[in-house]
Amino acid sequence: MKALHVITGLGVGGAEQQLRLLVRNLPVECDVVTLTNPGAVAEGLAADGVHVTHLGIRGNRDLAALPRLVRLIRDGRYDVVHTHLYRACLYGRVAARLAGVRAVVATEHSLGDARMEGRRLTTGVRALYLASERLGRSTVAVSPTVAERLRRWGVPEPRIEVVPNGIDVASFRFDPVLRESTRRRLGLPQGAYVVGGVGRLTAGKRFGVLVRALAELPHDVWLLLVGSGPEENVLRHAARHAGVADRVLFTGELPNGPAGSGTSEGLDLPSLAGAMDILASPSAEEAFGLAVVEALAAGLPVLYVSCPAVTDLPPDAAPSARRVQGGTDSFVRALRQARLRGPGPRSAPDAAHHYSIARSADRLMDIYTAAILGVSSS
Repeated sequence: MKALHVITGLGVGGAEQQLRLLVRNLPVECDVVTLTNPGAVAEGLAADGVHVTHLGIRGNRDLAALPRLVRLIRDGRYDVVHTHLYRACLYGRVAARLAGVRAVVATEHSLGDARMEGRRLTTGVRALYLASERLGRSTVAVSPTVAERLRRWGVPEPRIEVVPNGIDVASFRFDPVLRESTRRRLGLPQGAYVVGGVGRLTAGKRFGVLVRALAELPHDVWLLLVGSGPEENVLRHAARHAGVADRVLFTGELPNGPAGSGTSEGLDLPSLAGAMDILASPSAEEAFGLAVVEALAAGLPVLYVSCPAVTDLPPDAAPSARRVQGGTDSFVRALRQARLRGPGPRSAPDAAHHYSIARSADRLMDIYTAAILGVSSS
């Protein structure tokens, strides 16, 4: 079997990193096409030996890119075309069908109640999405919560499959020696209590809540923001305004996580997670909550506002994860309480093992096979 993955861009982000991890674990030959922005994840895929093609789309209506993608699919003789993210789903589904490939699978990574990939969900966006969705065999939701949103949108239930995001649990295993060396490299003082935030620095992630909360917490509490994005300067300004700029660390992009330069050059997400004492996720609308699951795999307690990956499981699957409702004041109270409880065992709970990337890859292979045969994978 030969599969082509089509994605909107390959800068650092959750969907992009998930694609790289998935390709590593799928037992089929995989190539990747990025419509635009062949960034750090493209470099990582190439280092893994994956052939990556940059289509060079110049805008949302660059229809000249469509015949180029059709030719690429035909020449590659792919059995399956798998699309990721909104624009790639539109171009990839149409191109695959024009190229004669009927086994078309799409993964919906970022569908919220009101926004998709940061864009407002308008009637036009929904209509275009549903029109292209009919060209595929299956639409994969990364959580039951997203599957329900797809059903409400009008995607027929038999076409929806749930394949959760996966993680390499072993790579996040806690290492106390690595923890201390990482904290020294970051310049953290001895005994600092480190609150972590992981993800793209965008308005929707609401990391400003954590910056403001830091100003209400003791001076030995630090904030480690792992990621980069358009809100970085806004967050830096907020930290200066709140008088906590000397206690906020920005890592920049990471080579192996949703965030390779800056304060943490040479470090990766697992080592930085090990340096944290708690992860806080103030985002009010998530499709899955990958950063939360990775933190659980690192044995961290977690405070979150929205995380289908946790709420879709039984409560005892993630006993160290606590839901926080509200804004800055709620996080101040929750962080104070978490610190008073003290550190727990740095071991991964059942929830982290439930989201093993090997399990997700196995489930996706069933969907690929069903798509090729034209039958249901259930």
